[in-house]
Amino acid sequence: MALVAPLRLPARALRAGISYRGGSGARRARLAAAPAQTRHRATADGSVAPGEDATAASSTATAADAPPTPKPPHVDGRRSYSDVPTGLEDSPTRRLVTEEQLASFRASIANELLLAPLTKGGNLPFRRLCVDFGCNVTVSEMVFARFLLRRNPVEKARLRRHPSEKLFGVQLATNQIVEGVNAAALAADAGADFIDLNCGCPIHETWKRGLGAALLKKPKKLERLVRGIADGTRLPLTVKIRLGAGGSEAPARQLAEAVENAGAAAVIIHGRTKEQRYTRAANWDLIGEIQRERGIPVVGNGDILTHYEHRDRLARSGAHAAMTGRGALIKPWIFKEVAEGVEWAPTPEERVEVYLRLCSYFKEHFFTDEMGRGRYLEFMPWHFGFFCRYRPLPEDTYGAMASEHPLLQTRLGIVAAAEQASGADLPRMERLLRCESEEAHVRLSEALWDADGSLDKALELFETIANDGSLERWEAEAAASDRDNGMGGGDAIRG
Repeated sequence: MALVAPLRLPARALRAGISYRGGSGARRARLAAAPAQTRHRATADGSVAPGEDATAASSTATAADAPPTPKPPHVDGRRSYSDVPTGLEDSPTRRLVTEEQLASFRASIANELLLAPLTKGGNLPFRRLCVDFGCNVTVSEMVFARFLLRRNPVEKARLRRHPSEKLFGVQLATNQIVEGVNAAALAADAGADFIDLNCGCPIHETWKRGLGAALLKKPKKLERLVRGIADGTRLPLTVKIRLGAGGSEAPARQLAEAVENAGAAAVIIHGRTKEQRYTRAANWDLIGEIQRERGIPVVGNGDILTHYEHRDRLARSGAHAAMTGRGALIKPWIFKEVAEGVEWAPTPEERVEVYLRLCSYFKEHFFTDEMGRGRYLEFMPWHFGFFCRYRPLPEDTYGAMASEHPLLQTRLGIVAAAEQASGADLPRMERLLRCESEEAHVRLSEALWDADGSLDKALELFETIANDGSLERWEAEAAASDRDNGMGGGDAIRG
């Protein structure tokens, strides 16, 4: 007869014969507390033997007297990943990435202008556009490692790489070693060339999870995290940091030292603190000091909008390479300018052709049905929020200004005043492309979609919008708002 384990009660209660009324569990408790009643059965030879109830009671009493089974250890569901690839609970005895890999990676990024990992902006179609203009090193949008390991489709999609991308990295946000190692393995399987650990994102959604810039508060803990992931992944690991997670920039040197000691392939330094976000000029002098102190490559990031700013920042700091984010969002052809060493000032018609190409890449990526169109309209108007900030910035006019103060932090009004001094009137198409109205950005995005890849049709639709009376209304609304966030949008737009 199968026995059911009795309800565990304190020994005092059993000795006192306490009765618990209730369901079957309570009944078993009362039986366990009551004196055993022995039944007997006759054997084949006529003798009397203890019955089954006596055996059961004996077993029940034995179980009641046994020490309680210890509770199983608590499992934190947030840190349990039984359905993910096997990770490394401890650092391996030897690193998986070789010194030859590290040397090759460092050589491949030397003096390059890298495309920064951009929330929303670093989508595959936009990266593909930047590659068309000469970008050699691209990085994905930030991927939350925890959600990636749970096979979240959005995070998995961010691992996709276009065949045209020459050197592609995946940026991960994590604060756990095993989580980071497992996510890096998925990125490597998807075709990434290197992994970037996000330790600089200042937005609240990341900070509150203990990710991004929150990792800058404890350099020793950051060092352990970086070492664990660097040892456990077969790809080179870079670490993107800010100058600190407080009002002071003092932790920057200590953070860079921790990253180097942990064995990272390079450290990428955004030249502002977490609190400064995008509202202050990047401190390239401090970036240069850190490069001279450290033995690993330092990639400087912040306030690069023109080819001459890129040239001057690298010369002044001695940084191994540079990275741009908002500069590429405003003018994806910045990579072409850096490669050729001269400014390319496209006409309005040439810019429409660039934007039409991006539209075609979105169509390939999202497809051309209604769902694809809806997804496209989530992105393209957002990109126009940056495209509208483009202004020609010839070095002979703005070079001296840029050496004193970055052009991304310069008021648009200053640039407009210089243009007005030339006495030239802006054509309506130029005015339309500079319009900051969100309504205008949606209209222009829809026109590009409806053009079906035809530049002539796109220009015709843009001309219609420029002459239907909407342009004057949008300009009047912009003038009434009296808002000037600068070339880079200040902190109003995240990039």
